[in-house]
Amino acid sequence: MHFRSLALALWLAVPAPVAFLPGHLLATAQAQQKQAITLADIWARPTFQQASVPGFDWLRDGRYYAALGRDGSLMQYSATTGQPTATLVAASALQVAGRPLTVDGYRFNADEQKVLFSTDTEPIYRHSAKATYYLYDRQTQQLSPLSTGGKQGYATFSPDGRQVAFTRDNNLFVKNLASGQETAVTTNGVHNQLINGSADWVYEEEFGFAQGFFWSPDSRHLAYYTFDESQVPEYDMQEWGGLYPTEYRFKYPKAGEKNSVVSVSTYDVASARTVRMDVGPEPDQYLPRVQWTAVPGTLSIQRLNRLQNKLEILHADASTGKTQVVLTDTNAAYVEINDDLKYLAGGKQFLFTSEKDGYQHLYLHDMSGRQVRQLTTGNWEISAVNGFDPKTGYVYYTSTEGSALQRHLYRINLSGKGKQRLSDAGGGTDVVNMSPDTRYFLNTHSSAGVPAVASLREGATGKLVKTLADNAKLRQTLAQYDLGKFEFFTFKTSEGVELNAWMLKPSNFDPAKKYPVLMHVYGGPSFGTISTQTVLDNANGGTSFQNYLWHNMLTEQGYLVVSVENRGTSGRGAAFRKATYANLGKLETIDQGEGAKYLATLPYVDKARIGIWGWSYGGYMTSLAMTKNADLFKMGIAVAPVTNWRYYDTVYTERFLKTPQQNPAGYDDNSPVRFAQNLKGKFLLVHGTGDDNVHFQNSIAFVDALILANKDFQTLYYPNRNHGINGGNTRLHLYRQMTEFIKANL
Repeated sequence: MHFRSLALALWLAVPAPVAFLPGHLLATAQAQQKQAITLADIWARPTFQQASVPGFDWLRDGRYYAALGRDGSLMQYSATTGQPTATLVAASALQVAGRPLTVDGYRFNADEQKVLFSTDTEPIYRHSAKATYYLYDRQTQQLSPLSTGGKQGYATFSPDGRQVAFTRDNNLFVKNLASGQETAVTTNGVHNQLINGSADWVYEEEFGFAQGFFWSPDSRHLAYYTFDESQVPEYDMQEWGGLYPTEYRFKYPKAGEKNSVVSVSTYDVASARTVRMDVGPEPDQYLPRVQWTAVPGTLSIQRLNRLQNKLEILHADASTGKTQVVLTDTNAAYVEINDDLKYLAGGKQFLFTSEKDGYQHLYLHDMSGRQVRQLTTGNWEISAVNGFDPKTGYVYYTSTEGSALQRHLYRINLSGKGKQRLSDAGGGTDVVNMSPDTRYFLNTHSSAGVPAVASLREGATGKLVKTLADNAKLRQTLAQYDLGKFEFFTFKTSEGVELNAWMLKPSNFDPAKKYPVLMHVYGGPSFGTISTQTVLDNANGGTSFQNYLWHNMLTEQGYLVVSVENRGTSGRGAAFRKATYANLGKLETIDQGEGAKYLATLPYVDKARIGIWGWSYGGYMTSLAMTKNADLFKMGIAVAPVTNWRYYDTVYTERFLKTPQQNPAGYDDNSPVRFAQNLKGKFLLVHGTGDDNVHFQNSIAFVDALILANKDFQTLYYPNRNHGINGGNTRLHLYRQMTEFIKANL
């Protein structure tokens, strides 16, 4: 960890006589002043609360941004000073029947005179939700409900600010704000059969969006998805608590099963005419992205075959539905889906990222799809396209050019020249939120073990304008606790593959001692904008902040904590990421085993006491490590694991394994269920019974196999908890059980 300045300050604060003590006594005296992290600090109290900029939203001219104030007011801030300049909506105005609204989110209309506030939000799945929306008119200072027909989803102003579209009960609606008239765009939506205007379960989970409708720039048309999921098999999940359990049934396409038949239509607001776009005769395909181009009346639709190795960009005429394929991108394994397709002002060109040269890079195309030029090259990859300035021709993007463990902001001209790094020199990771005109950006920077700093910066230079949240209070709090030393390292496997890793050591680490090791693993393949790296140069080292704290707590109880980045993860190009294609689990398990073998060679590691734990894909990896590498690991904890890829969804699983009909060995050869008889170490299996993502069925199958193999193990099931296993004191309870299991068995 990099608390050098804090450590120096603490050393200077030691009374003078102590400074002359022998080194080991001085260290003891200093250690006595530090506190020990507790599970309650992590999960029950706001001891380590992180500062951020809540509700940050760029305003239209780029000179100001909006954010929610501490009192609940919606405030305007200057981008050049970071100081509040106006109260856009006072908290006192956000009241219904004398009671203040609890604001969950907000959206402006185009001239920023009207605001939609969401409250009483009810989550559905990971991205989806429904809420009660209120419309506030800043000119009349009136607050009114958007609709009285039940909760709404994804309420969105039209670009001209005169209308709002939203979903309800699987249908799509438009409300005219001047007349107050509410019009049903669709009326055929039926639960578990037909969805209009929002995504089905698998699109939401794997393609990363829930809102399925899009206003045209001229506000004349509304494009929307329709999902016919009538033929998709249902998953039946029991919910516990009453005298009799109740059933929750939802459409979930497991690998090899039927998907929704998906279509895209446009609705002409003035004529109320609906036109279905021609997406081809093949119903068994994906349409993972829809957006309007800069050409009036032209819609862009991305079409992906079921094996996900051929992506086509279609341009559609919103009035006729006619389409043409303008670009095709193919890959021997699979094609990345992300949000990097950008149509440039003027309607003549678009930006697109592809890894056709082995790394995700940026390309410029004309509207016919012809490649104008490749803008970026090198053995690194772009992780996001952040903005474009039409005045200067500069594209802003975040990439791994500095290191696969880092992310930094750059810009380059459409000519392919003038590349410039805008992030400060040095390491760490930057998360960028750029203003629409690229004049400024909100930058959230952190490095290993150092809490994030949120700052406003100039788009053209990266120069600091103002620090908005520096987490100074959190830094002061962390300085009072015993925190281990965070070290990155690499090693080569017996196959000559170089792997990245980090290690957390106790603050009083003694190289003459032998320490037990707990390895933390995720290990699953990255896709699109989703990074699955657990070895990153950010505040948490690639894991969650809570896990980072928990790992530190374990180091102070005498453990080393290590994470090894196996093949199949992002940041290092297509060859490294796609090495696991069609055979998930094999190379990943080998690499984690090689990590354990490497650690066993270190003089301060007790090679007989190496454990491993992971969640989701990490639970799958832990289950394989404890069976296929049974001689290397003394203990394992698998949380919410996949144990048979036949139980998981179509989009994710077939992307990496093809269908089970085409590749049965890829599904079966590395299922932990198949290796249950090999278990030797102490094993804890954890799952939430209400997991809609990785179904409880996975753990049931593994438990059954372990029983048949007459193996001893422990289980911990959380009633009605989802994949995150949270709510109330659930996480506190879970991590207490895991901590005690580690202490008893490692």
